[in-house]
Amino acid sequence: MHFDNTNKPTGAKRLLLALGHSFRAFNWLTKNESAFRQELILLLVTIILLFTLELSLYERVMLFCATLFVMFAEIVNTAIEATIDRVGLEIHPLSGLAKDLGSAGVLIAIIVFICIWGSCLYQNI
Repeated sequence: MHFDNTNKPTGAKRLLLALGHSFRAFNWLTKNESAFRQELILLLVTIILLFTLELSLYERVMLFCATLFVMFAEIVNTAIEATIDRVGLEIHPLSGLAKDLGSAGVLIAIIVFICIWGSCLYQNI
């Protein structure tokens, strides 16, 4: 089976297909990636805290987005790892570098998360 670049769906059909692909990816991540499952728990804790802490709307949005940013970085990291593994399972310095860079992206997202959460909690507690 090959991808036909000249016969792509458009309009609402394209949006529905894209939504289906995204749900399939979330389902796969939930079943296969323990880091993503941990981040789903983090998202649940975030949502609970957003409804229990006295925060401004801006702070709530920032805290929620900081959590989603960590999840986004994890998804990109997993996509990089899957692509590298698809190309080949042999050990290669560039494959290791690509995976390390994806991991570094997750680390940066976590640092952003900590900075945003830390500053909001410092201001409000």
